[in-house]
Amino acid sequence: MKLIVASLCAIGASAFAPSANKAKSTSLNAVNWLPDESAFAYGLPGSLDPVPEFDPLGLAKDQSLETLKKWREAETQHGRVAMLAFIGLLITEEPIAFHPLFEVNNKDIGPAIRHLDEVRATTPIFFEVFALFIGALEVNRALIGWKSPEGETKFQELNDEYYPGDVNFDPLGLKPDDAEEFFAMSTKEIQHGRVAMLATAGIIAQEITNGKEIFVNLGLAADKFDPSSVPIQFGSVV
Repeated sequence: MKLIVASLCAIGASAFAPSANKAKSTSLNAVNWLPDESAFAYGLPGSLDPVPEFDPLGLAKDQSLETLKKWREAETQHGRVAMLAFIGLLITEEPIAFHPLFEVNNKDIGPAIRHLDEVRATTPIFFEVFALFIGALEVNRALIGWKSPEGETKFQELNDEYYPGDVNFDPLGLKPDDAEEFFAMSTKEIQHGRVAMLATAGIIAQEITNGKEIFVNLGLAADKFDPSSVPIQFGSVV
């Protein structure tokens, strides 16, 4: 359990708040982003060649800054979760087969989509502890980024000075002081998160389809999984 919490905290250190080209230094945040009403999505990072300002359905058109900040907050958080999920999917399957909760060398526990069954059987309290851990992170994010829903303030309304994703978490001191470097790092995070969301969805869909691990599907590992060895049994999906 300590290993899981430590790993999540360490990996989360790479999740930084985006910034834009128009910026200035402040004592509170290393870089303070200033929205540009004339730019696409108010100058939020993520618009890159060869498809800059990619919005084929026109969803961002005529949207308020508050709305786009909410969307970017959601995209940033989902991207971070997807990056963690992608890493978890790869390292817990053959041929790497590392899992912090039980000895996978005793048996092949199969595709990652089945691992929660094994976790529940091996360490039942994991889900309760993990739920408390995630809840604490979400409460902290809400206290930093959201206005208190009172008076004329609407529910889930972001603070005016809050930048999507900037939860002041940088224990390793990796957050650049320079605005341009910070903007470049933030753009990379957004792009990596988008790719991770697509990749994770693809892996999960593939494993649901034929019940085989991703490296087995790629021909890079032998299929040693015995479905009868896991706690919960499912019918064939192929």
